[in-house]
Amino acid sequence: MNFKLMLSLFVLLLTPLMFNDTFAQITSGGFGQSPFERDFGDVKFLDAYFGTLNNKIEIESGDSNVPFTVVFANVGTQDITGIKGQLSLPLGFSASDGPGSIIRADSDSNSDAGDNFHLTFFVNLDKNVNIQQYPGTVKVDYSRLRESGVRTAFEDFDFKVTGDSVINVKALDPFLTSLRTNNVIIEIANDGTAPISSVDIVAQNTSTELASTSSSTTNIENVVILESNWDVGNINSKSFRHLTATVYVPEGLKGDTLRIPLTISYYNAHGDQHEISKIVDFYIKGLIDLSVFNVEVIELSGTQMVVGEIINEGNEDGLFGFVSIEPRGDSNIKSNTQFIDEIETDAPVPFNLPIEFDGEPKYGEHDITITVRYKDSVRDEIFLTHDATIFVKELSNDDDNGPDSTLIIIPIILAIGAGIYIMRRRKNATIKTSN
Repeated sequence: MNFKLMLSLFVLLLTPLMFNDTFAQITSGGFGQSPFERDFGDVKFLDAYFGTLNNKIEIESGDSNVPFTVVFANVGTQDITGIKGQLSLPLGFSASDGPGSIIRADSDSNSDAGDNFHLTFFVNLDKNVNIQQYPGTVKVDYSRLRESGVRTAFEDFDFKVTGDSVINVKALDPFLTSLRTNNVIIEIANDGTAPISSVDIVAQNTSTELASTSSSTTNIENVVILESNWDVGNINSKSFRHLTATVYVPEGLKGDTLRIPLTISYYNAHGDQHEISKIVDFYIKGLIDLSVFNVEVIELSGTQMVVGEIINEGNEDGLFGFVSIEPRGDSNIKSNTQFIDEIETDAPVPFNLPIEFDGEPKYGEHDITITVRYKDSVRDEIFLTHDATIFVKELSNDDDNGPDSTLIIIPIILAIGAGIYIMRRRKNATIKTSN
């Protein structure tokens, strides 16, 4: 009986100690993962990101003095003031004041009960920081209005190093030809380290749109662009996408620079939508439109010649022109080239190339290729080929065996001239006699 009484008293005395230890585990602080002591206050963590309030920014390794904003809500029943913060970030992140400094921030205003407030810290990133998500901890010190003393709140959070997207545009072929439909390929490149998504591109080509974009693009309204909107989708870092357009340029823009303004909207790595403007430049060349016609063989001074004409139906002269003939099939005609200089637009340009054979002459039909080589206004070399069939006849030997025709023609011409002279003299003499 005495044993049971003593056991009951022992348990009764031990019970308060057990409960006291239990409560001490909750209030004595320290969760083991935070560098700060834990005392809970009246603020609630909402968000943490690189950037300023309402303006998240993309950052990458090596960036310095980058703003880092932490947003809170005052969930208490009283206004708070004297808000100060300290930030604890992983290895690779340091205060803008230099390594070893505490990352601090102060709020410039009070926070009313039920309102949000924020703290903006400034951070340096090491060059070895990876683009990924990281953990962080923030300590907030504040005071309640009409209350002495300082309260402290701690919050753990996750944030991410997004990388930085860099958008560039260019035309794969920066030359357009007037008086012709041009198939244009434009490259949209993300040269940064952060991906972009839901990329949508609009080409601005009306006078109203020009007024709000760029005053330098004064000739775009005269150009016909059949496609003006492209849904590109996602563009990963260090990659690109291509879009195609059909562009017709009138003759009057020959020699000008065409500037096409593009409006690019996309979502960055934070999930925020952005819109930027870029311009794609093109140089407008004139049109050189050549064709070869009237190809035949003539005999000139005992030599057979391949003759023909080249007509330019464009609006720009071809420069440094050459015409060549090449044999095709079993033809043994030798290759030959003639310099014809400029190929103008106002008249056909003739050419003539003597026929020579590689070996014994072969008479009859010959298949040849006529190649016209020239340069345009930007000194690009262009080739035009024309296949033709010519007939080579055997040279006549009549001139060698018979008399020289010039010996016959010249006396006849002299006799006719003398006769005309004598008739005019007799006529003049008759007129004088009658007077």
